[in-house]
Amino acid sequence: MKKILMVLTSHDQLGNTGAKTGFWLEEFAAPYYVFQDAGAVITLASPLGGQPPLDPKSDEPDFQTTATARFKTDTDAQAQLASTHRLDTLVPDAFDAVFYPGGHGPLWDLSENTASIALIEAMLAAGKPVAAVCHAPAVLRHPKTADGKSVVAGKKVTGFTNTEEDAVGLTQVVPFLVEDMLKQNGGSYSKLADWQEYVVADGLLITGQNPASSESAATALLKAIGGA
Repeated sequence: MKKILMVLTSHDQLGNTGAKTGFWLEEFAAPYYVFQDAGAVITLASPLGGQPPLDPKSDEPDFQTTATARFKTDTDAQAQLASTHRLDTLVPDAFDAVFYPGGHGPLWDLSENTASIALIEAMLAAGKPVAAVCHAPAVLRHPKTADGKSVVAGKKVTGFTNTEEDAVGLTQVVPFLVEDMLKQNGGSYSKLADWQEYVVADGLLITGQNPASSESAATALLKAIGGA
């Protein structure tokens, strides 16, 4: 059985707006069930451990899907989410792949988290895939390859677009824009129209543009490790 690590944010403050943020429910739930239904063993982690903060907006009726509905009745998954491992207590050797769900939270904590940076570097160096969807490609901001280059340099990537960030009115709130950062780090960035499903796989890196891309990003990760 394949072992997949899912890493969620512990950050719940949306800049200095006074509003809450966290992880995006659908971007956790859809991949979780893709992995579970494929028979993978799923481990959940976050920088602080315990219950990661849910972006309250992602719990609104407009953003519910079959996966979020399934999660709402899945007491086992809820219990697992409530007790995530502290990320710095886990060893990369224990996993076949890692998946980062988005939400705005990762822009603040996971993008700068030393355990996450080390995890991504170790996974890629060991030939294991790393997937991130929507805002979660923020985690690729600092990891480097053995020769000191950004892990996205020369790689085809995608992530939450500048126009999508503008559409949700947070361009001036976020610490950086995912699209701009990926380009600045030398990534070969591409995108579709706002809110369209779009996933890019290049070698061991798998990135999805937005919430609509979370399930297909998870499927691409499974494919990269030869199913489950």
